[in-house]
Amino acid sequence: MTLLTYQVFKTVADIGSFHKAADILGLTPSAVSHSVSALESELGFAVLNRSKSGVTLTNYGEHLLPYVNAVLNADESLHQFIAETNGLKQGKVKMAVFSSVCTNWLPEILSSFHKKHEGITIEVFQGTYDDVSYWLKNGVVDLGFLSVSAAKDIPIEPLFRDPLLCVLPKGTKKSGKTMTIEEMRTHQFVTQRESTDADIQNFLKENKLDVQSHYHVVDDLATVRLVEKGFGICLMPELVMNDIPYEVDTYPVEPAAARIIGIATMNPNFMAPAVRTMYRYIIDYYKRI
Repeated sequence: MTLLTYQVFKTVADIGSFHKAADILGLTPSAVSHSVSALESELGFAVLNRSKSGVTLTNYGEHLLPYVNAVLNADESLHQFIAETNGLKQGKVKMAVFSSVCTNWLPEILSSFHKKHEGITIEVFQGTYDDVSYWLKNGVVDLGFLSVSAAKDIPIEPLFRDPLLCVLPKGTKKSGKTMTIEEMRTHQFVTQRESTDADIQNFLKENKLDVQSHYHVVDDLATVRLVEKGFGICLMPELVMNDIPYEVDTYPVEPAAARIIGIATMNPNFMAPAVRTMYRYIIDYYKRI
């Protein structure tokens, strides 16, 4: 098996199409198909399901992909090390982010980083906490922003404390500067899936808030829009509310709570030079804000 074989398999798995993978790799569809077939013949098992609707990973393929990613990442690390040794600062960093980091911080980070390190390419993947964790564990990305509570067993460097706020329809609360647990108990909630707001779910559980909700959404904008229209209240990190255009009221929760945002990587002691450069840049960046 060659690195090209691994790259073909990864690209087809990511894209779900032999033809599209061929376009990306600059190969013919028949060459891509032959490469995958040769891989399967050498392995002794099928790695892809072929159908008219597209291509998907078999169970064996799903287990193989993280190892293929590790090989390709190691090859990238080797090339970066050689370039660094020869005095060249170049390479690629694959980074995962969740929504509020993507909109609030990422543009400035990418812009300022590129001015200092023009030879390093950054590839960005946006998703939920669960997506970021999956991508990190399976070698799809090198670095990922996560909340500390969502990281679990993934090594993470804490960076930023993001307070939790209670969001209410405008004019709902008549007095007080905070929103207490007892006050929250009297309201219907608009909630999100646990993969989207693990820290909020933890806050609810820790304070024995058995919330009643008929609205289970994923998108932050949709959640707050429902609150604005009077369908309930919700909890949101302060950073999220920076992106919200709707007319609602926000109050710090009591007891005070926050999510801790950090930068995570599976191997903090073994990173490719470009990845290490970005990792250190992000840590220094948050020391300044």
